[in-house]
Order: sequence, then structure tokens, then C-alpha cells
Amino acid sequence: MRKHGKQIKIYDNKSKMVPSLEEAIRKSGLKSGMTISFHHHFREGDYTTNLVLKHIAALGIRDLTIIPSSLSKVHEPLIELIKAGVIKEIHTSGMRGKLAEFISEGHMEKPIIIRSHGGRARAIEAGEVKIDVAFLAVPRCDEMGNASGNGEHTTCGSLGYAMVDAEYADTVILVTDDLCEYPNMPASIKQQQVDYIVKIDEIGDPEGIASGATRYTKNPKELKIAEYASRVITALPEYKEGFSFQTGSGGASLAVTRYLREAMIKDGIKAGFALGGITQPMVDLLEEGYVKHLFDVQSFDLVAAASIAKNANHHEISASEYANPSNLGCVASKLDFVILSALEVDKAFNVNVMTGSDGVIMGASGGHCDTAQSAKNTIIVAPLYRGRLATVIEKVTTIITPGNTVDVLVTERGIAINPQRTDLIELLSKTNLPIVSIEALVKQAEQIVGKAAPISFEEQVVAIIEYRDGSVLDRIYKRG
Repeated sequence: MRKHGKQIKIYDNKSKMVPSLEEAIRKSGLKSGMTISFHHHFREGDYTTNLVLKHIAALGIRDLTIIPSSLSKVHEPLIELIKAGVIKEIHTSGMRGKLAEFISEGHMEKPIIIRSHGGRARAIEAGEVKIDVAFLAVPRCDEMGNASGNGEHTTCGSLGYAMVDAEYADTVILVTDDLCEYPNMPASIKQQQVDYIVKIDEIGDPEGIASGATRYTKNPKELKIAEYASRVITALPEYKEGFSFQTGSGGASLAVTRYLREAMIKDGIKAGFALGGITQPMVDLLEEGYVKHLFDVQSFDLVAAASIAKNANHHEISASEYANPSNLGCVASKLDFVILSALEVDKAFNVNVMTGSDGVIMGASGGHCDTAQSAKNTIIVAPLYRGRLATVIEKVTTIITPGNTVDVLVTERGIAINPQRTDLIELLSKTNLPIVSIEALVKQAEQIVGKAAPISFEEQVVAIIEYRDGSVLDRIYKRG
């Protein structure tokens, strides 16, 4: 396998500035049947994806493959573009809202492809997916295309997903609402990667970044889970001066950072680095001196977004640097601990973060399976049940992270350790933590909320789940 390369072009000393999105699309040479990409650093605040696709549709371009790094509720307008034949295929990490329901109902001719963040970077670099045109919203750039994630009108912090697209797409179009004086340095995307630049009024709403999965919890159940998880971490030998960690999205997972802070202060220990989607609690640890470095592929709130510009040890990294398994060493491979959330966990420790209990798509693969396989200790945090539905069950609806990469499951009613980690069983059994078997948790959940009726599915595949190495891990079927 060799790295895929973009087309070689020679700068002709003409202006890269284009007066409109329509003109930029025309200049890019975009034609029906091609592949285009977007990033999701603005999450629910993204304006650019819908706007660009609206202009593409108006030009009569059809049968496109789109490969956004992820999709959110805000992208509901894509439904009409799918119906109209503008969008033929979708490759993404996640999907939510009415668009996800539409896909789950089997309305696309071809199943969507779900890739992890590391898997997406790998597929692009390997040429398995060729991006013809990348449309990248950037909060600030200069007339040559040196772009960054903090601008006068908008901010998103890290542009980690966009970096991969900028490096490998044949044509790169930047869309900005802050055109600044040359040179805009330091730059996340460099001028030699950029073909055209369009200035518009608004590329997105920064307030939409901290939404959904990045909420800060006050739920007593989630806080108890977070406390247990932090106690698991501090009981293990990797918890020592210079340890590394990542906390994923989800209330309990994010709350672990706060409990770790208390433990580090008490024990006089400093972490070497924290990784992933960076949040305010991690920035606080950096500024207080309890974490030496932050590696940021996606800023999960506005405090984290602003921190990149002011803290020298807050490092912006690409999705490939973060979690691509097919390079000489992604940062995730240096993790001591990763704490991840789950919609479902089963007896084999398989984890589902993609589909709800009704089989409908409602989440994202993200970096879940990437970091679970990479970290020395993978800890899943989840309540035993939500509402009247069990979280710990016999068999998950959709496998996103294989159970052989999961080490510990922490719930508010007990902690289960994967039997393959005999070392952890021996260590944690000596603590006063409530260690139980995974089977006991499944039984306890069934006793409280009952056993859910099996979901009826049809034969049509609506989504294919790729593992980070490109192998097919699972499939999502149309609801019966």
C-alpha cells in the first residue's frame, strides 16, 4: 500500500479569490458523479455544508458521493437533495436527527459507509476514497489560503478533520467569513494546498459546537459512574507521573476529567498529555499545570477553541495524527487510558454508539474504536439502564467497537472487567470498588427494566460499518 497523492498544480500568480460559491464550484470542475467532502468542526452550528450543496444542486450537478467527517441534525436539508438525485452516496462517521431516520428507513439506493475518524483518514490517504473537491469552512484565512480555526466572526478551534481533506483532495475550496491580511500565521491549512477562496457572510454558529454529546452533566447517576471510573484509573499502575488519557463525548465520560483533576491534585501527579476532542476541563488542567500537553483534533467547546491560539502546549493535530492505524504512529497509540461512552454494551463487551434500541441511526463512530484498540486501558462508562431500556444487554444492536478491545465497563451499579484482562481483575479485586461479572450486570438490568423485545429488520442494508482498518465490522438493516 502507498499513500494516495493529489494532483500536481502550478500556481499561476492569479488571485485565488472567487466572488461567489457558484463561481468556485464552476472553477473546480465539479461534475456529476464526483466525490466532495466537508468537515464537522462546527457540529450543530454548521452553515456551510447545506449552503454549498444548495448551490451545487442549482447548477444541475447530480449523483455525488459526499464524505463529510460527520453529519448532524442541522443537515436535515440533505434529505431533499437525496430525493432529487443530487446525492447518491454518503460516507461519514455519524448521523443524527431526521436525516438519520430517513436513511434508517431505507430511502437511499446504496447503503451509507460509516468510518471511524482514524478509518476515514486511512481510507483517504490510501486512495480508497478519492476526494475530487473539498469544501472547507475556515474561520479565518488570507488571500493565499493560509487558514486557521479562530476568526473575528466565528471560531471552531482545531481544524483536525479538514487538514486531511486539504492535503489529499484534488481541488480545495476554502469558505470563510474573515479574510485577513497576508500572512495568516500560524496556519492549520497552508496556501500550497488551496485552489480557491470564497468569502461569505457566515460560515457557522460557534455556539453549536458544544451541543448534544458534549454536554456537561449534573446527573447524580452519571457523576457516580465518573467517580468510579476515576477510581479505576487511579488504582492501575499506569496512573503515575506522565500518564496519558482521553475522555470521550457523553456526560459521564467528560465528567471523569473533573474527578481525575481532584485525584492528581491529591496525589501530586501530572499527566504527560490529554488527547482527542478537547474540553474546558482539559484546558483548565493544562493552564493549572496538571497536564503538560493537549493534542486537539476537535475543540468541543469555545474555551478549548480559544485555547489553541493562546497556549503553546495546546497542539492542533490532524485526524491522521490522531487515530490513523496505517501510519508510523498515531498519538492514540501512546494512550494509557481512554474513557468512552456507550449506548449499549453486551456480554462480549462489544459496544454500540451508533443505533438506538429501535435500530435507528442516532450517533457516531467517531474515534471510539480507534482509541479503544490503541489505549493500554479502555474503560467504557454507561448507566445500567436509561429510562425503561437496559444498556447492558445480551447482544448489541450494532457493533462499533469490538469487545476484545474493551477492558472495563463502569456502571453506577457495578464494574465489570473483561475476563481476558486477568491482571486488572487481580488488581481491582483488591480495592473496595463494586466488581461484578458482565453477566451479573445483564441480569440486574433485566430484573429492573425487563428484557426488550427483539427488533424486526428487513433484508435491505442501510449502512455498512467499517472498522478502522477498512474491514467490515457490522451492517445496519432497514427496520421491519
